[in-house]
Amino acid sequence: MQSARFIPFRKQDIVDMCSEELKSSTQQTSFKQFCDLLASLIHYDYHSTLESLKNNYAPFDPNSDTRSLAPVSAEQKAQCQREFAKDFAKVLNAANFEVITNEDLQDALSEESLFKVRLEVEFDDFEEVVFYRRGESQLTETITSFWGLRKKPLHFTNYDRVAVFIRFKDSAYFEAKNKTPLGFEPSSTIVKLFQNVPKADLEMLFPNSEVRMRPIDKVIIGSSALVGGAVVLITKLGASIVLLLALFAFWGGFRSEAVEMTQQHFITFAIGMGVFGSFIFKEWSKFKNRKIKFMKALSDNLYFKNLDNNAGVFHTLIDAAEEEDIKEALLAYTFLLKSESGLSAQMLDEQIEHWFKSKYQCVLDFEISDALEKLVRMRLVTCSNEIEGNEVYSALSLEHAKTILDKRWDNLFQYN
Repeated sequence: MQSARFIPFRKQDIVDMCSEELKSSTQQTSFKQFCDLLASLIHYDYHSTLESLKNNYAPFDPNSDTRSLAPVSAEQKAQCQREFAKDFAKVLNAANFEVITNEDLQDALSEESLFKVRLEVEFDDFEEVVFYRRGESQLTETITSFWGLRKKPLHFTNYDRVAVFIRFKDSAYFEAKNKTPLGFEPSSTIVKLFQNVPKADLEMLFPNSEVRMRPIDKVIIGSSALVGGAVVLITKLGASIVLLLALFAFWGGFRSEAVEMTQQHFITFAIGMGVFGSFIFKEWSKFKNRKIKFMKALSDNLYFKNLDNNAGVFHTLIDAAEEEDIKEALLAYTFLLKSESGLSAQMLDEQIEHWFKSKYQCVLDFEISDALEKLVRMRLVTCSNEIEGNEVYSALSLEHAKTILDKRWDNLFQYN
């Protein structure tokens, strides 16, 4: 399995882990002050991104409870959707989410579901669909069948977090298809965030997925209906059917002897047909109830997997992106601070990944380029060409770095 960029530790845990790598208690105290300053500045940097997401999402926010000063034209709305999609993708990338490819989505539709429900998705309803994932693991779950008599282990890929971005086609498409959208508006954009989603069950996250009976469910219901129907026909309608066949044979010229139909015959036949009709209704109700049971199971499952919807999603993701940026910057700065002669990007990357693997049994693909870019931009590290033409990075002392961050923070408030 490919290593993930996501660092599976809380920001405070990373602060404590990095602090333990420093030599003296005085240095550790100074480092934690540095961490607070760095976190505050990164949080401030993300504020403008959050405002941009809120403003661009406002024209098509289905949960908005505020009024607009002026109507938004279709062109303005489309521009807002494009800008929102671009910012949303940037935030997801910063939060170390990966795009789920179309190949993965097709695999999900073909793999055996843990949910024991067959879902159908009308992909033509969507103008744009992008799924993102973060945190991937291989799990095993025992699947029962034949009323619990048969059990088998099922190995599957599980995603810890899945973000969904879907934009629907316009009203002209649905009018041409003579379809009535249920639960969404044409041209609308929805964003959702889920947890603990098996790869094989990704289709249940689509807003227009519909429950369909699996072949085994149809066989069970069909067999029951066939056997039960045969019993009803033989026990309740046997004599009446024989009498009717004889009557039709007489009318068709295949029988010379006349058939006498008495009132008792008609009453028996009517009772038999009533019993047969009630049996058909019972089997149909059984089919509908089984479908309702599946739909309830689907809604219950989504209830516990759903983390956030629409505007709440990018508030959550902004916080996740902040945390990932802070963790990456702190880790890179700490290991550069420990190095007396500086490190190249590759050496720094290898040291951090080996540290996680050996000390915390965690395999990850550390985002060294993002971490160094932030530190260089904030002037917390210096860069020089010293080792075979490779750039070597060195960290400023903690006191010097804190002074730079303090000045930048003061300048922000002076500017405002």
